[in-house]
Amino acid sequence: MLNTYYYSYTVLSKVYANGSYIKQALNNTQIEERNRPAITKICYGVLDKDVTLDYILDTFCAKKPKTPVKILLKIGIYAIKYLNTPPHAVTDTLVSLCKKLGKGGVSGFVNAVLRNFIRNGVELSKDSDVKSLSIYYSYPEFLTKKLINSYGLETAKQIMAFDDEYTYLRFENNGESYLNNLGVNYQKTVFENLYKVDNFRLDDGFYEGLYTFQSIGSVAICSQASRGEKLLDCCSAPGGKAVLLSSEYQSVIACDIHEHRVSLIKSYAERMNKTNITAIYQDATEYNPEFEGRFDTVLCDVPCSGTGVIKQNPDIKLNRSSSGINEICNLQKKILKNVSKYVKKGGELIYSTCSILPEENDGIIEDFIKCSDGFIVQNSTCKLSGIKSKFGLQFLPNISQGAGFYVCKLKKI
Repeated sequence: MLNTYYYSYTVLSKVYANGSYIKQALNNTQIEERNRPAITKICYGVLDKDVTLDYILDTFCAKKPKTPVKILLKIGIYAIKYLNTPPHAVTDTLVSLCKKLGKGGVSGFVNAVLRNFIRNGVELSKDSDVKSLSIYYSYPEFLTKKLINSYGLETAKQIMAFDDEYTYLRFENNGESYLNNLGVNYQKTVFENLYKVDNFRLDDGFYEGLYTFQSIGSVAICSQASRGEKLLDCCSAPGGKAVLLSSEYQSVIACDIHEHRVSLIKSYAERMNKTNITAIYQDATEYNPEFEGRFDTVLCDVPCSGTGVIKQNPDIKLNRSSSGINEICNLQKKILKNVSKYVKKGGELIYSTCSILPEENDGIIEDFIKCSDGFIVQNSTCKLSGIKSKFGLQFLPNISQGAGFYVCKLKKI
């Protein structure tokens, strides 16, 4: 347990102290594979419960502890409260870890806080004011307020309470036969060749291009695209949508603003044996005259707040703010306005996000329609359950099998 907590502390220090993303921090830390699942669970769990853990620390600490001590205490409280780890084993291990880290001077403080928590616990209010809900569901206050204003109190609670984990595999074909041969528990989804799986371990089929990991929300967005000759995926990395839609178009150009992410698209296409995808560097905010009116479909899966995929990316709770959302919206407007020029007459423009905030979704489309001539909103339907919004489809984690996505399809007339 000491090693598990040590590496959890190492990873979380990169997130809290250095501003790393959790996936990046885990990938960049040398961890024994046998310990990786437990360490990953602790790191993701601490970040997911960060607001609640801060509240508990405020209750038991007269003054805010320094970041290293705070991380140790959050690991301890999370393990006791949410993992039901024997409390005294947690306390003893973390006291030993303090000494291993050269922080023996704070071991007494860590011991005292954890033992006080074990003795007295803490009662979380179930009141419906924003602050109480924020603490209870461990969501930032600004985001809690936005969700209530957008969806009403009860739906906001359901969104914040959503805690299920889903893993989806998309096969090129023969998915059921493959999974049956492996003896894997799986469920069919509303989309062909997409399966929800339990406790799946990657095998050689992944590297042979027989299947890939792809969320049901991503597949739902792709389901809105029509067949055609040329597709532009203008914010493509890591390339899952481009790869899926390459079967529906003669040629696909997949773009990204970062060279290393262009490489991800290339390797994804190569692994899945797709030869009609061209991955290039291209800033979606900068006009490319060679793309003018060239594409049957332009897919614009823009950078967003990620509020629809918080379960998979809990560090979003640390990194988002109201002002930050406004900056993201300005970027989304700029991208959509620019790439709309690449749609040929009669072609389609698909706008999507992994956000559940209306200002990033219908709000962007409303602004685009006001400022742009020649586009009309198309009526969208989808096999995946969601909410019909003013202009598009809004998928919510609690009703859409974990998918918090938005999609709107427009036609150039």
